[in-house]
Amino acid sequence: MDGDTLYSIGELARRTGLTVKTIRFYSDRGIVAPTDRSPAGYRLYNINAVARLDLVRTLRELGLDLPTIRKVVDRELSLPEVAKAHAEALAVHIRILRLRHAVLTAVAERGSTPEETELMHRLAQLSEDERRRLIGDFLDAAFGGLDAAPAFAGVMRSMTPELPDNPEAEQVQAWVELAEMSLDSDFRAMVRRMAEEQAAEQARSGLMSPRRDITAAVRDQAGPALTAGIDPASPQADPIVAALTAQYAHLLGCPDDAELRRRLATRLESVNDPRRERYLQLLAVVNGWPAPESLAPVFDWSVQALRVRAQQ
Repeated sequence: MDGDTLYSIGELARRTGLTVKTIRFYSDRGIVAPTDRSPAGYRLYNINAVARLDLVRTLRELGLDLPTIRKVVDRELSLPEVAKAHAEALAVHIRILRLRHAVLTAVAERGSTPEETELMHRLAQLSEDERRRLIGDFLDAAFGGLDAAPAFAGVMRSMTPELPDNPEAEQVQAWVELAEMSLDSDFRAMVRRMAEEQAAEQARSGLMSPRRDITAAVRDQAGPALTAGIDPASPQADPIVAALTAQYAHLLGCPDDAELRRRLATRLESVNDPRRERYLQLLAVVNGWPAPESLAPVFDWSVQALRVRAQQ
């Protein structure tokens, strides 16, 4: 290819794959200026115009605006610097698109009303500081002011969602639902009751850590019985129930009797609220944690076993 050869717009279009109209448009704006003109006044371009047009097409496909492209091809701007700035802008745009996609998907799946859709959109758009304030208000409503508050610091941390900077659509959807739950007054009241019950148990037992409360004992002792297929009303369940009630009686300093069994059954029914489990499931999605094991079957087994024996 001769570097001195000049090409018409039509020839340039065949070499670059661009239309004549597009090349003329770029030429009129000074992005790809003609090298010369034919005797008839038609624009002519040298071989450098091919490389220049290839770069222009690439930058346009990447979303750069024409004024910026002109400065890049004229070397008034550094391409790496422009690419960095544009990549950062695209990252913001991608995040916005992910948020919109997540909200629209949630609206479609849940059949949301216009009011619910507006709320979901606002929750998805919250800044990191706004998200922290929202969850902080929920956790304060649930745990604030309890006598055993220091012991609940770890629980509060474990219940705090941390939406990443570039969340997946599933994480955004989970955050929106979790945020809606944290704003619900009934859910807040339920979590508060559970926290107060646990704080009262710890106060009576003198324990300062909530990590080994009665629900953990139920999981550890009743879980294997459930897996083994033991009927909660059968004699095989007696030693398991006896171990649970003995531990709860020791925890509360109360007699191990039918009243205590009814009290423990009520406590486990409260813990077994499906909204609590749903919050933990959503929390795991938002934070990228493994999905938590469902304890509902274990609690159901234990409550049934306790209710049967409370009547004996």
